[in-house]
Amino acid sequence: MAHLHRFSIETSGPGLYEFTREVARWLPAEDGVLTLFIRHTSASLLIQENADPEVRTDLTEFFNRLVPPSTHPSMRYLTHTYEGPDDMPAHIKAAMLPVSLSIPVEAGRMALGTWQGIYLVEHRRAPHRREVVAKFMPG
Repeated sequence: MAHLHRFSIETSGPGLYEFTREVARWLPAEDGVLTLFIRHTSASLLIQENADPEVRTDLTEFFNRLVPPSTHPSMRYLTHTYEGPDDMPAHIKAAMLPVSLSIPVEAGRMALGTWQGIYLVEHRRAPHRREVVAKFMPG
């Protein structure tokens, strides 16, 4: 029988927000597969290093340089700008990064590597409450 859960994650602007522990506490003590899906078009999910916070900072800066705000001269071709200069760039970043993840689970523990964590990647400047749906399939 599948287990479903919704995680609510508060963000305070662009960056990576780890929620590995919350997911680990929710998992049943079984083997199976965990699927995570974010219900937004301007945020993403990512498995990334969770030891050095500079990795999160560098990734955020990289994506901001790759896809700057719509007010940047290189982005003047954008037409979807009425929700603010970070909105369309947020949609572009979300189109480039995963919006779902699949993780094997062994005896209730995610088969993540030593330095891996699960992150919500916020692409918007304003604070948001993001929702991630989790489904655990035993097997």
